[in-house]
Amino acid sequence: MSEIVAITDQSLRRAAAVIHGGGLVVLPTDTVYGVACDPFDADAIAKIYAAKRRPRYKALQVILASVDDIDDLGLDLPVPLNRLAATFLPGAFSPIAVARDGCTLKTLRPEADGSYSQALRVPNSAVALRILRATGPVAASSANRSGGESPQTAQEAYEQLGDDIDLYLDGGVTQGHIASTVVSADQHDTDGICVEREGVIPAAVIRKSLLINGGSLGA
Repeated sequence: MSEIVAITDQSLRRAAAVIHGGGLVVLPTDTVYGVACDPFDADAIAKIYAAKRRPRYKALQVILASVDDIDDLGLDLPVPLNRLAATFLPGAFSPIAVARDGCTLKTLRPEADGSYSQALRVPNSAVALRILRATGPVAASSANRSGGESPQTAQEAYEQLGDDIDLYLDGGVTQGHIASTVVSADQHDTDGICVEREGVIPAAVIRKSLLINGGSLGA
């Protein structure tokens, strides 16, 4: 049976063991609560889709404790997302990275040109970063049934996902029900980007940042 626990050194060790053992953990971020698993474990990833009743064509994000971890995962941020990441991460910004050959993440999204991509997050939350330093990078999605409201508390997440989750980490109330803004590089767009999902950070703010910081297509 699932359990909701406070965030302590002991519960973080337990959460890390659940993640690396192929289980699911609900955790707070700087936006909403998310359900997370080992991003290198295809069976665990399948559990997230089953728990959420989420269509498999909808990709999961990978959440990291630091921008410095991106390279270790075999991912690159293309121009101009590298500059946007420097501005908006940590924060409610999800850039779409490009996978290098040899990247072993099981969450990669195939693209029309034959490449693979991955949405990333580095949350602007001391609590979330503490969790991620204990677990390492995780594959994640909002902790709700597909189509339901994204939860702001561990209890709200439990009411939707119940015992499909192995452990709920209670970090208090998050900032809101709105998720992160997802942005990919797009050389055909005037600004060099495509806002795939507008969330906490408005698209206009992101595009304005490009103009302020030297134009859209510079390195």
